[in-house]
Amino acid sequence: MNKVIAIQGAEGSNHHKVARDFYGSSIQLKECMSFDVLVSSLLDGSADLGVMALENTIAGSIIPNYALIDQHNLHITNEGYLNIHHHLMALKGQGINDIKEVWSHPMALLQCKEFFKSYPHIKLVEDVDTAEVAKRISKENLFGIAAIAPKIAADIFDLNIIEDEIQTIKDNSTRFVIVQTDQPVDDTDQLNKASLKFQLNHKRGSLAAILNVLSDCKLSLTKIQSLPVIQTPWKYSFFVDVTFDSYKDYEKAKAIIEIMAEEFKILGTYKNGRP
Repeated sequence: MNKVIAIQGAEGSNHHKVARDFYGSSIQLKECMSFDVLVSSLLDGSADLGVMALENTIAGSIIPNYALIDQHNLHITNEGYLNIHHHLMALKGQGINDIKEVWSHPMALLQCKEFFKSYPHIKLVEDVDTAEVAKRISKENLFGIAAIAPKIAADIFDLNIIEDEIQTIKDNSTRFVIVQTDQPVDDTDQLNKASLKFQLNHKRGSLAAILNVLSDCKLSLTKIQSLPVIQTPWKYSFFVDVTFDSYKDYEKAKAIIEIMAEEFKILGTYKNGRP
């Protein structure tokens, strides 16, 4: 039986595309309209794996998702990067002058704002999800309404793409991770990246000391993000991503950090998804 993959958003979304890229087109999909619902589906066993966006080259880190992964002890098992393309789509037989309103997720609307300056007759309307709007237009036969969504949505819901690549910034990429509740058993030869969390005391140089350990153990720091520790004012957890060539170097760094940090946790060890 195929594993059930939970995604944030609807069929035809970027999360769906990432799921298909990893697991093929015949996957069993569980649509979740929020990341909280996605995590709940993993915890209650109605989904086996989840696809979560973690950071974007324009919007930056999706900080609440770091907290969700940490709080619910999820394990990152893989990662992938997707170039984000926004397309304007509607029912067939229409051109851009026939469109009165465009519905989409607020972030998609923001990323395409410059395009619509040339079409002042079009009203931009915020909605819950890019692909869900495309599905609604198709299902309810909504003329005069267009969606901003990935091309996969036009294919699935038989919509016509009126304009391709309408995003203002063309080089826009999102990092997605695959998460699950169980600790995976992997071949260490295939692992070369890790996501770690640690807390430090307030002593001067404590963070610099940890970063020196990473460097001395030949680990490359690719990401560092701080989050406040809830109910402990002015104390922070650090979330870092590191890459490495030797798993033994990574094990050495883990052993040292575990001694130095007040709290240390491995969120996942997996294969680097960067090309």
